[in-house]
Amino acid sequence: MKQPREICLSLLVSTERGGEYSNIALDSALKKYPELRDIDRRFISALYYGVLERRLTLEAIISGLSSRPKDRLSPEVKNILEMGLYQILYMDSVPESAAVNESAALAKGLKNPAAVGFVNAVLRNFIRGGKKLPKSGVKLKDLSVEYSCPEWIVSSFIADYGEEAALNILKSSIGRAPITARLNTCKFRIEDILEELSKDGVSVKLSSFTSGCAELSGCGSVEQLSAYKKGMFHIQDLSCQLCCKELDPKPGSTVLDLCSAPGGKAFTAAELMEDSGRVMAYDLHPNRVRLISSGAKRLGLESITAAVNNAKAFNPDIPLADRVLCDVPCSGLGVIRRKPEIKYRPKEEIKSIPSIQYEILKTSAKYLLSDGILIYSTCTLRKAENDGIVERFLSENPEYESVKLIGFTDWKTTITPDIYGSDGFFIAKIRRKR
Repeated sequence: MKQPREICLSLLVSTERGGEYSNIALDSALKKYPELRDIDRRFISALYYGVLERRLTLEAIISGLSSRPKDRLSPEVKNILEMGLYQILYMDSVPESAAVNESAALAKGLKNPAAVGFVNAVLRNFIRGGKKLPKSGVKLKDLSVEYSCPEWIVSSFIADYGEEAALNILKSSIGRAPITARLNTCKFRIEDILEELSKDGVSVKLSSFTSGCAELSGCGSVEQLSAYKKGMFHIQDLSCQLCCKELDPKPGSTVLDLCSAPGGKAFTAAELMEDSGRVMAYDLHPNRVRLISSGAKRLGLESITAAVNNAKAFNPDIPLADRVLCDVPCSGLGVIRRKPEIKYRPKEEIKSIPSIQYEILKTSAKYLLSDGILIYSTCTLRKAENDGIVERFLSENPEYESVKLIGFTDWKTTITPDIYGSDGFFIAKIRRKR
């Protein structure tokens, strides 16, 4: 069997070459090694996510210590160095000597004698130099290195929120996000859910911000918990649960979730409706629609139906609804704690996103009954994808109006991760007047 650091190295190289999302890749890799001890699984997870999260920081350190440009290093050598540096800088449980020696051992496995000496020299020079991050004296560049966030994203946060708020966002973008669940109080008593989780060895902290929300710890693989298998909860961040609360679906009503997969908001909406009425969940891809159906079945939610639909094109077969959830595709800059590889995508990849979002919003609004409510939401913090979209929509479509949110002071709000410790999220509430 491969050693934990070998598994982590393979994962990092695969991810850098454009593999799956980090959470999917990690889950798949760990399933290949059922004999791994829990302590090794935790170590692999911490090191894998840590290197991804701090990649720009680690690359800047390597550039300052090596005469070789980073693009001249093989992916294996580069990732071995990054793993070693991460352990030295951020993993107090790993002695510096162990980080250096284990990194050299990984390099030895590459059958390149020069790589062993190179890795050993870079890591030892970093330690001898006082383990300092490189500084340029240019604020934008130094913030980028310190928080491992591309300069264009740092600049975007500053432009949208100002320096102080942007710094808070950057600080909260580093570190592991909490595991947050929506408890299925529609089908189970909360006492019974907590008792079942306790049997699984899970610690639970109930949220003070909305009922039915709980932070889980000590749970390992969530899918293996008996409470999960019994349909007592689904994983959903607090920000998403607040979004569903703002949708305010009523028992017996018709709700459309037009960009639904994997279905978490549809599940919560159905639970808030006491599983009465209709929750019609749609996604463009059949395999993702199946995820919605299987999740609803596990939770015992009979009011949910799932089907394939293109959210950009109006479908006359879909009925008009009391509530429409328009949770559009976005750049994902509110969830980079969970999927750190998102922040390294080229800026050019997100240029077309606002036009797609606006098209989906225009189409989604057509499904509203008179006096019906639409929630527009994203998991990004870019105002161009949030405020700019809904403000443009209202200015060009006078038959709709803004409506004050239930739990916030305005008709739209940006939840930054530093507020509740949740994901970054945007919510806006719109009503059809006629």
